[in-house]
Amino acid sequence: MSLLEIVLTVLGAVVFMEMFAWWAHKYVMHGWGWAWHRDHHEPHDKVLEKNDLFAVVFASIVIVMFVVGYFVSDALWWFALGITIYGGIYTLVHDGLVHQRYFRWVPKRGYAKRLVQAHKLHHATIGKEGGVSFGFVFAGDPARLKAELRRQREAGEAVVRDSAGA
Repeated sequence: MSLLEIVLTVLGAVVFMEMFAWWAHKYVMHGWGWAWHRDHHEPHDKVLEKNDLFAVVFASIVIVMFVVGYFVSDALWWFALGITIYGGIYTLVHDGLVHQRYFRWVPKRGYAKRLVQAHKLHHATIGKEGGVSFGFVFAGDPARLKAELRRQREAGEAVVRDSAGA
């Protein structure tokens, strides 16, 4: 593969993963995978969550992709690298910045603040129904997300915490 093909494959994998993460979060984690994801939405003082099992499953798949890619397809290996880069971004943004599992920093402005606000609004619902902001890197406008939460509450589609401001 040429350098351009490698760069495009890795970047394509990162973009693909944000779309896949949105889909998996909305339809798997808030669907049939809720038994693992539920504790992520509930207060606790544990270091690990059942939700972390998703990372173990996804990492296992990527390890297989690296191995198969090494022996069969350069493109698959580079795609796996892009997924791994996305995993690193996810870990820093979601677990680190938003949930402060690794460091303490509350952004006061800019896109980092918007990411935190969007994900806090995701956690504004009680239970798996309804909700907003299922992605992890691309954050919607907090005002629009609040309006959508308000609409969901009024339509009976979601139970929204009072602290959400929706």
